[in-house]
Amino acid sequence: MCGGKPLLGSVKTSGSKNGSLPIMAAALLFDSPVFLSNVPYLLDVNTMAKIISSLGGRVDFKGNSEVLIDPSNVSRYDPPLEPVIAMRASFLVAGALLARFGRAKVALPGGCAIGSRPVDIHLKGFEALGVKRSIEHGFVNLECDKLKGANIYLSYPSVGATENLIMASVFAEGMTVIDNAAKEPEILGLSEFLNLCGAKIRGAGSRTIEIEGVKSLKPIDNYSIIPDRIEAGTLMLAGAITQGDILVENINPDYLSSVIEKMIEAGIEVLPEKNSIRVRCKNRPKPVTIKTSPHPGFPTDMQAQFMALLSLGEGTSVITEMVFENRYLHAEELSRLGADIRIDGRTAVIVGVNHLSGAPVRALDLRAGAALVIAGLIAEGETRVFGLSHLNRGYENLEVKLSNLGASISKEVLP
Repeated sequence: MCGGKPLLGSVKTSGSKNGSLPIMAAALLFDSPVFLSNVPYLLDVNTMAKIISSLGGRVDFKGNSEVLIDPSNVSRYDPPLEPVIAMRASFLVAGALLARFGRAKVALPGGCAIGSRPVDIHLKGFEALGVKRSIEHGFVNLECDKLKGANIYLSYPSVGATENLIMASVFAEGMTVIDNAAKEPEILGLSEFLNLCGAKIRGAGSRTIEIEGVKSLKPIDNYSIIPDRIEAGTLMLAGAITQGDILVENINPDYLSSVIEKMIEAGIEVLPEKNSIRVRCKNRPKPVTIKTSPHPGFPTDMQAQFMALLSLGEGTSVITEMVFENRYLHAEELSRLGADIRIDGRTAVIVGVNHLSGAPVRALDLRAGAALVIAGLIAEGETRVFGLSHLNRGYENLEVKLSNLGASISKEVLP
Protein backbone atom coordinates (compact mmCIF):
# COMPACT_ATOMS: atom_id res chain seq x y z
CA MET A 1 0.00 0.00 0.00
CA CYS A 2 1.07 3.61 -0.52
CA GLY A 3 0.22 6.04 2.24
CA GLY A 4 -0.80 9.66 2.33
CA LYS A 5 -4.35 9.66 1.01
CA PRO A 6 -7.15 10.83 3.34
CA LEU A 7 -10.02 8.37 3.63
CA LEU A 8 -13.34 9.83 2.48
CA GLY A 9 -16.86 8.39 2.18
CA SER A 10 -18.94 5.76 3.90
CA VAL A 11 -18.23 2.15 4.82
CA LYS A 12 -20.41 -0.61 6.26
CA THR A 13 -19.27 -2.77 9.15
CA SER A 14 -19.56 -6.56 8.76
CA GLY A 15 -21.09 -8.90 11.28
CA SER A 16 -19.09 -9.59 14.43
CA LYS A 17 -16.47 -12.34 14.39
CA ASN A 18 -16.59 -12.63 18.17
CA GLY A 19 -20.37 -12.55 18.03
CA SER A 20 -20.63 -15.26 15.36
CA LEU A 21 -18.35 -17.90 16.90
CA PRO A 22 -20.24 -18.54 20.17
CA ILE A 23 -23.59 -18.63 18.38
CA MET A 24 -22.23 -21.09 15.83
CA ALA A 25 -21.01 -23.24 18.74
CA ALA A 26 -24.44 -22.88 20.38
CA ALA A 27 -26.00 -24.48 17.29
CA LEU A 28 -24.76 -27.77 18.75
CA LEU A 29 -27.48 -27.42 21.40
CA PHE A 30 -30.20 -27.99 18.78
CA ASP A 31 -31.50 -31.03 16.94
CA SER A 32 -32.77 -29.07 13.92
CA PRO A 33 -31.21 -26.50 11.53
CA VAL A 34 -30.12 -23.06 12.71
CA PHE A 35 -30.15 -20.18 10.21
CA LEU A 36 -27.87 -17.17 10.82
CA SER A 37 -27.38 -13.96 8.85
CA ASN A 38 -24.82 -11.15 8.93
CA VAL A 39 -22.08 -13.72 9.47
CA PRO A 40 -18.68 -12.50 8.20
CA TYR A 41 -16.79 -14.80 5.85
CA LEU A 42 -13.56 -15.13 7.82
CA LEU A 43 -10.87 -17.70 8.53
CA ASP A 44 -12.04 -18.11 12.14
CA VAL A 45 -15.64 -18.60 11.05
CA ASN A 46 -14.49 -21.28 8.62
CA THR A 47 -12.52 -22.95 11.40
CA MET A 48 -15.63 -23.15 13.57
CA ALA A 49 -17.54 -24.57 10.60
CA LYS A 50 -14.88 -27.28 10.22
CA ILE A 51 -15.20 -28.19 13.89
CA ILE A 52 -18.99 -28.51 13.64
CA SER A 53 -18.66 -30.57 10.47
CA SER A 54 -16.11 -32.86 12.10
CA LEU A 55 -18.70 -33.73 14.75
CA GLY A 56 -21.27 -34.78 12.15
CA GLY A 57 -23.01 -31.44 11.56
CA ARG A 58 -23.46 -29.69 8.23
CA VAL A 59 -22.53 -26.05 7.61
CA ASP A 60 -23.58 -24.33 4.39
CA PHE A 61 -22.40 -20.83 3.54
CA LYS A 62 -24.91 -19.01 1.37
CA GLY A 63 -24.89 -15.60 -0.28
CA ASN A 64 -25.17 -12.31 1.61
CA SER A 65 -23.38 -13.54 4.75
CA GLU A 66 -25.89 -16.28 5.51
CA VAL A 67 -25.03 -19.59 7.16
CA LEU A 68 -27.18 -22.68 7.65
CA ILE A 69 -26.02 -25.06 10.40
CA ASP A 70 -27.70 -28.44 10.59
CA PRO A 71 -26.62 -30.18 13.84
CA SER A 72 -29.24 -32.94 13.68
CA ASN A 73 -26.67 -35.65 12.85
CA VAL A 74 -24.03 -34.55 15.34
CA SER A 75 -22.94 -37.72 17.12
CA ARG A 76 -19.41 -36.98 18.29
CA TYR A 77 -18.16 -34.96 21.24
CA ASP A 78 -14.43 -34.96 20.34
CA PRO A 79 -13.46 -32.47 17.62
CA PRO A 80 -10.10 -33.19 15.92
CA LEU A 81 -6.91 -31.53 17.06
CA GLU A 82 -5.99 -29.41 14.03
CA PRO A 83 -8.90 -26.93 13.83
CA VAL A 84 -9.14 -26.63 17.61
CA ILE A 85 -5.52 -25.60 18.16
CA ALA A 86 -5.85 -23.03 15.35
CA MET A 87 -8.25 -20.80 17.26
CA ARG A 88 -8.90 -19.89 20.87
CA ALA A 89 -12.68 -19.69 20.41
CA SER A 90 -12.76 -23.37 19.42
CA PHE A 91 -13.03 -24.24 23.11
CA LEU A 92 -16.53 -22.74 23.06
CA VAL A 93 -17.89 -26.03 21.73
CA ALA A 94 -17.13 -27.63 25.13
CA GLY A 95 -20.13 -26.07 26.90
CA ALA A 96 -22.57 -26.95 24.13
CA LEU A 97 -21.28 -30.55 23.87
CA LEU A 98 -21.58 -31.00 27.63
CA ALA A 99 -25.17 -29.77 27.51
CA ARG A 100 -26.01 -32.10 24.62
CA PHE A 101 -24.06 -35.28 25.49
CA GLY A 102 -22.83 -34.86 29.04
CA ARG A 103 -19.36 -35.34 27.60
CA ALA A 104 -16.72 -33.41 25.69
CA LYS A 105 -13.12 -34.04 24.71
CA VAL A 106 -11.51 -30.89 23.38
CA ALA A 107 -7.86 -30.03 22.77
CA LEU A 108 -6.35 -27.11 24.61
CA PRO A 109 -6.98 -24.27 22.17
CA GLY A 110 -4.63 -22.06 20.18
CA GLY A 111 -4.89 -18.67 18.46
CA CYS A 112 -2.80 -15.51 18.53
CA ALA A 113 0.44 -15.59 20.52
CA ILE A 114 -0.50 -12.67 22.77
CA GLY A 115 0.06 -14.25 26.16
CA SER A 116 -1.25 -16.88 28.51
CA ARG A 117 -4.99 -17.47 28.16
CA PRO A 118 -5.69 -20.50 30.35
CA VAL A 119 -9.05 -22.27 30.31
CA ASP A 120 -8.95 -22.77 34.09
CA ILE A 121 -11.86 -20.37 34.59
CA HIS A 122 -13.99 -22.42 32.17
CA LEU A 123 -13.06 -25.69 33.89
CA LYS A 124 -13.78 -24.48 37.41
CA GLY A 125 -17.19 -23.31 36.25
CA PHE A 126 -17.90 -26.68 34.63
CA GLU A 127 -16.89 -28.43 37.86
CA ALA A 128 -19.42 -26.35 39.79
CA LEU A 129 -22.10 -27.71 37.43
CA GLY A 130 -21.11 -31.27 38.34
CA VAL A 131 -18.55 -31.99 35.62
CA LYS A 132 -15.51 -34.19 36.23
CA ARG A 133 -12.47 -33.14 34.28
CA SER A 134 -8.97 -34.31 33.45
CA ILE A 135 -6.24 -33.18 31.08
CA GLU A 136 -4.29 -35.84 29.19
CA HIS A 137 -2.02 -35.60 26.15
CA GLY A 138 -3.11 -32.02 25.47
CA PHE A 139 -6.82 -32.78 25.58
CA VAL A 140 -9.39 -31.73 28.18
CA ASN A 141 -11.76 -34.58 29.07
CA LEU A 142 -15.10 -33.48 30.52
CA GLU A 143 -17.84 -35.80 31.76
CA CYS A 144 -20.94 -35.64 33.94
CA ASP A 145 -23.99 -37.76 34.75
CA LYS A 146 -26.23 -34.71 34.91
CA LEU A 147 -25.59 -30.99 34.79
CA LYS A 148 -27.00 -29.26 37.83
CA GLY A 149 -27.46 -25.54 38.38
CA ALA A 150 -24.94 -23.87 40.67
CA ASN A 151 -23.63 -20.54 41.90
CA ILE A 152 -20.44 -19.79 39.97
CA TYR A 153 -18.01 -16.95 40.69
CA LEU A 154 -15.53 -16.13 37.94
CA SER A 155 -12.13 -15.04 39.23
CA TYR A 156 -11.88 -12.88 36.10
CA PRO A 157 -14.75 -11.73 33.83
CA SER A 158 -13.66 -13.97 30.97
CA VAL A 159 -15.79 -13.61 27.84
CA GLY A 160 -15.15 -17.16 26.68
CA ALA A 161 -15.82 -18.68 30.10
CA THR A 162 -19.05 -16.71 30.45
CA GLU A 163 -20.23 -17.89 27.02
CA ASN A 164 -19.24 -21.51 27.68
CA LEU A 165 -21.01 -21.59 31.04
CA ILE A 166 -24.17 -20.03 29.60
CA MET A 167 -24.32 -22.79 26.98
CA ALA A 168 -23.56 -25.54 29.49
CA SER A 169 -26.24 -24.23 31.86
CA VAL A 170 -29.07 -23.92 29.35
CA PHE A 171 -30.20 -27.54 29.98
CA ALA A 172 -28.87 -27.85 33.54
CA GLU A 173 -31.34 -28.83 36.24
CA GLY A 174 -32.41 -25.80 38.29
CA MET A 175 -30.90 -22.33 38.42
CA THR A 176 -27.34 -21.32 37.55
CA VAL A 177 -25.97 -17.96 38.66
CA ILE A 178 -22.75 -16.63 37.11
CA ASP A 179 -21.24 -13.84 39.20
CA ASN A 180 -18.51 -11.49 37.93
CA ALA A 181 -19.63 -12.39 34.42
CA ALA A 182 -18.27 -10.67 31.31
CA LYS A 183 -20.41 -7.75 30.08
CA GLU A 184 -19.31 -7.58 26.43
CA PRO A 185 -21.94 -6.99 23.72
CA GLU A 186 -21.19 -10.47 22.36
CA ILE A 187 -22.55 -11.94 25.63
CA LEU A 188 -25.76 -10.02 25.01
CA GLY A 189 -25.93 -11.38 21.47
CA LEU A 190 -25.52 -15.01 22.54
CA SER A 191 -28.09 -14.64 25.32
CA GLU A 192 -30.60 -12.91 23.05
CA PHE A 193 -30.26 -15.68 20.47
CA LEU A 194 -30.75 -18.44 23.04
CA ASN A 195 -33.68 -16.66 24.70
CA LEU A 196 -35.44 -16.27 21.36
CA CYS A 197 -35.06 -20.03 20.98
CA GLY A 198 -36.61 -20.79 24.37
CA ALA A 199 -33.80 -20.39 26.90
CA LYS A 200 -34.37 -18.52 30.16
CA ILE A 201 -31.38 -16.23 30.64
CA ARG A 202 -31.56 -13.03 32.67
CA GLY A 203 -29.01 -10.34 33.41
CA ALA A 204 -26.79 -10.65 30.32
CA GLY A 205 -24.67 -7.54 30.04
CA SER A 206 -24.52 -7.15 33.83
CA ARG A 207 -22.21 -8.55 36.47
CA THR A 208 -24.65 -11.32 37.40
CA ILE A 209 -26.31 -13.67 34.90
CA GLU A 210 -29.05 -16.13 35.86
CA ILE A 211 -29.86 -19.18 33.71
CA GLU A 212 -32.92 -21.28 34.48
CA GLY A 213 -32.54 -24.68 32.86
CA VAL A 214 -35.02 -25.73 30.17
CA LYS A 215 -35.73 -29.11 28.54
CA SER A 216 -35.12 -28.12 24.92
CA LEU A 217 -34.58 -25.28 22.47
CA LYS A 218 -36.25 -24.56 19.14
CA PRO A 219 -34.38 -22.41 16.59
CA ILE A 220 -36.03 -19.30 15.20
CA ASP A 221 -36.25 -18.73 11.43
CA ASN A 222 -33.29 -16.36 11.27
CA TYR A 223 -30.96 -14.63 13.70
CA SER A 224 -28.81 -11.68 12.61
CA ILE A 225 -25.35 -11.42 14.19
CA ILE A 226 -24.50 -8.08 15.81
CA PRO A 227 -22.11 -5.72 13.95
CA ASP A 228 -18.38 -6.03 14.62
CA ARG A 229 -17.39 -3.29 17.04
CA ILE A 230 -13.67 -3.96 16.65
CA GLU A 231 -13.82 -3.68 12.87
CA ALA A 232 -15.80 -0.46 13.26
CA GLY A 233 -13.23 0.93 15.69
CA THR A 234 -10.40 -0.04 13.33
CA LEU A 235 -12.07 1.76 10.42
CA MET A 236 -12.67 4.82 12.61
CA LEU A 237 -8.98 5.02 13.49
CA ALA A 238 -8.04 4.52 9.84
CA GLY A 239 -10.13 7.57 8.98
CA ALA A 240 -8.58 9.57 11.80
CA ILE A 241 -4.91 8.73 11.11
CA THR A 242 -5.28 9.79 7.45
CA GLN A 243 -7.00 13.03 8.52
CA GLY A 244 -10.04 11.99 6.56
CA ASP A 245 -13.82 12.22 6.86
CA ILE A 246 -15.67 8.89 6.94
CA LEU A 247 -19.03 7.51 8.01
CA VAL A 248 -18.93 4.03 9.56
CA GLU A 249 -22.35 2.44 9.13
CA ASN A 250 -24.06 -0.57 10.71
CA ILE A 251 -22.71 -0.13 14.23
CA ASN A 252 -24.18 0.62 17.65
CA PRO A 253 -22.11 3.53 19.07
CA ASP A 254 -22.74 2.23 22.60
CA TYR A 255 -20.47 -0.73 21.79
CA LEU A 256 -17.55 1.69 21.35
CA SER A 257 -18.13 4.28 24.07
CA SER A 258 -14.63 3.95 25.60
CA VAL A 259 -12.94 4.12 22.19
CA ILE A 260 -14.99 7.16 21.20
CA GLU A 261 -14.11 8.84 24.50
CA LYS A 262 -10.36 8.43 23.87
CA MET A 263 -10.65 9.56 20.25
CA ILE A 264 -12.41 12.75 21.35
CA GLU A 265 -9.74 13.24 24.03
CA ALA A 266 -7.16 12.96 21.23
CA GLY A 267 -8.83 15.85 19.43
CA ILE A 268 -10.69 13.81 16.82
CA GLU A 269 -14.22 14.79 15.89
CA VAL A 270 -16.52 11.81 16.49
CA LEU A 271 -20.23 12.17 15.77
CA PRO A 272 -22.28 9.11 16.84
CA GLU A 273 -25.72 8.64 15.36
CA LYS A 274 -28.29 5.88 15.85
CA ASN A 275 -26.59 3.19 13.75
CA SER A 276 -23.46 4.93 12.48
CA ILE A 277 -20.46 7.00 13.56
CA ARG A 278 -18.87 9.84 11.62
CA VAL A 279 -15.16 10.53 12.12
CA ARG A 280 -13.41 13.72 10.98
CA CYS A 281 -9.86 14.76 11.71
CA LYS A 282 -7.75 17.70 10.51
CA ASN A 283 -4.74 17.61 12.82
CA ARG A 284 -2.30 15.24 14.48
CA PRO A 285 -3.81 13.56 17.55
CA LYS A 286 -3.21 14.90 21.03
CA PRO A 287 -1.51 12.57 23.53
CA VAL A 288 -3.72 10.37 25.70
CA THR A 289 -3.35 7.77 28.44
CA ILE A 290 -5.07 4.40 27.94
CA LYS A 291 -5.46 1.37 30.19
CA THR A 292 -7.17 -1.68 28.71
CA SER A 293 -9.79 -3.53 30.74
CA PRO A 294 -12.90 -5.70 30.25
CA HIS A 295 -16.02 -4.08 28.80
CA PRO A 296 -17.13 -1.34 29.27
CA GLY A 297 -13.48 -0.35 29.65
CA PHE A 298 -11.10 0.23 26.75
CA PRO A 299 -10.95 -3.01 24.72
CA THR A 300 -7.64 -4.82 24.43
CA ASP A 301 -8.58 -5.59 20.82
CA MET A 302 -8.29 -1.86 20.00
CA GLN A 303 -4.99 -1.23 21.78
CA ALA A 304 -2.68 -1.94 18.82
CA GLN A 305 -4.70 0.20 16.40
CA PHE A 306 -4.76 3.13 18.81
CA MET A 307 -1.00 2.81 19.27
CA ALA A 308 -0.60 3.28 15.52
CA LEU A 309 -2.64 6.48 15.71
CA LEU A 310 -0.73 7.82 18.72
CA SER A 311 2.62 7.18 17.04
CA LEU A 312 1.86 10.35 15.07
CA GLY A 313 0.65 12.30 18.11
CA GLU A 314 1.77 15.76 19.14
CA GLY A 315 3.24 14.56 22.44
CA THR A 316 3.86 11.51 24.59
CA SER A 317 1.11 8.95 25.17
CA VAL A 318 1.04 6.00 27.56
CA ILE A 319 -0.78 2.69 27.08
CA THR A 320 -1.03 0.06 29.80
CA GLU A 321 -2.13 -3.41 28.69
CA MET A 322 -3.96 -5.07 31.59
CA VAL A 323 -5.71 -7.95 29.79
CA PHE A 324 -2.86 -9.82 28.06
CA GLU A 325 0.77 -9.78 29.14
CA ASN A 326 2.28 -10.14 25.66
CA ARG A 327 0.23 -7.89 23.43
CA TYR A 328 2.89 -5.47 22.22
CA LEU A 329 4.13 -7.59 19.32
CA HIS A 330 3.19 -4.74 16.97
CA ALA A 331 5.39 -2.15 18.70
CA GLU A 332 8.65 -3.29 17.11
CA GLU A 333 7.00 -3.50 13.69
CA LEU A 334 5.57 0.03 14.06
CA SER A 335 9.10 1.16 14.95
CA ARG A 336 10.24 -0.15 11.55
CA LEU A 337 7.93 2.49 10.08
CA GLY A 338 9.56 5.18 12.20
CA ALA A 339 7.43 5.15 15.36
CA ASP A 340 9.12 5.95 18.69
CA ILE A 341 7.79 3.37 21.14
CA ARG A 342 9.35 2.06 24.35
CA ILE A 343 8.01 -0.98 26.18
CA ASP A 344 8.42 -1.57 29.90
CA GLY A 345 6.50 -4.63 31.02
CA ARG A 346 2.81 -3.93 30.53
CA THR A 347 3.38 -0.24 29.73
CA ALA A 348 4.11 1.32 26.35
CA VAL A 349 5.34 4.91 26.03
CA ILE A 350 4.65 6.39 22.60
CA VAL A 351 6.47 9.60 21.64
CA GLY A 352 4.73 11.12 18.64
CA VAL A 353 6.76 11.65 15.47
CA ASN A 354 6.12 13.95 12.51
CA HIS A 355 5.81 11.21 9.92
CA LEU A 356 6.11 7.49 9.27
CA SER A 357 8.00 5.90 6.36
CA GLY A 358 6.85 2.87 4.42
CA ALA A 359 8.70 -0.40 5.00
CA PRO A 360 8.14 -4.17 4.95
CA VAL A 361 6.55 -5.29 8.24
CA ARG A 362 5.00 -8.48 9.58
CA ALA A 363 1.68 -9.01 11.34
CA LEU A 364 2.37 -11.26 14.31
CA ASP A 365 -1.25 -11.42 15.47
CA LEU A 366 -4.69 -10.33 14.30
CA ARG A 367 -4.91 -6.84 15.80
CA ALA A 368 -1.22 -6.16 15.19
CA GLY A 369 -1.94 -6.67 11.50
CA ALA A 370 -4.73 -4.11 11.64
CA ALA A 371 -2.43 -1.63 13.38
CA LEU A 372 0.21 -2.01 10.69
CA VAL A 373 -2.34 -1.49 7.92
CA ILE A 374 -3.57 1.67 9.66
CA ALA A 375 -0.01 2.97 9.98
CA GLY A 376 0.70 2.09 6.34
CA LEU A 377 -2.21 4.25 5.21
CA ILE A 378 -0.32 7.36 6.32
CA ALA A 379 3.31 6.25 5.97
CA GLU A 380 5.30 7.91 3.18
CA GLY A 381 6.01 5.54 0.31
CA GLU A 382 5.12 1.86 0.11
CA THR A 383 4.37 -0.41 3.05
CA ARG A 384 4.15 -4.19 2.71
CA VAL A 385 2.41 -6.09 5.48
CA PHE A 386 3.26 -9.79 5.61
CA GLY A 387 1.28 -12.32 7.62
CA LEU A 388 -2.05 -11.82 5.91
CA SER A 389 -3.45 -15.02 7.43
CA HIS A 390 -3.71 -13.26 10.79
CA LEU A 391 -5.64 -10.37 9.26
CA ASN A 392 -7.99 -12.75 7.45
CA ARG A 393 -9.01 -14.22 10.78
CA GLY A 394 -10.91 -11.11 11.81
CA TYR A 395 -11.47 -8.63 8.98
CA GLU A 396 -13.75 -9.25 6.03
CA ASN A 397 -12.53 -7.61 2.80
CA LEU A 398 -10.59 -4.95 4.71
CA GLU A 399 -8.50 -3.95 1.71
CA VAL A 400 -11.66 -3.56 -0.41
CA LYS A 401 -13.35 -1.37 2.18
CA LEU A 402 -10.28 0.83 2.58
CA SER A 403 -9.79 1.05 -1.19
CA ASN A 404 -13.40 2.19 -1.60
CA LEU A 405 -12.62 4.99 0.85
CA GLY A 406 -9.71 6.14 -1.32
CA ALA A 407 -6.76 4.19 0.07
CA SER A 408 -4.06 2.94 -2.29
CA ILE A 409 -4.07 -0.67 -1.13
CA SER A 410 -4.34 -4.15 -2.56
CA LYS A 411 -3.91 -7.72 -1.40
CA GLU A 412 -0.97 -8.16 -3.75
CA VAL A 413 1.11 -6.11 -1.31
CA LEU A 414 -0.37 -7.92 1.70
CA PRO A 415 0.86 -11.48 1.11
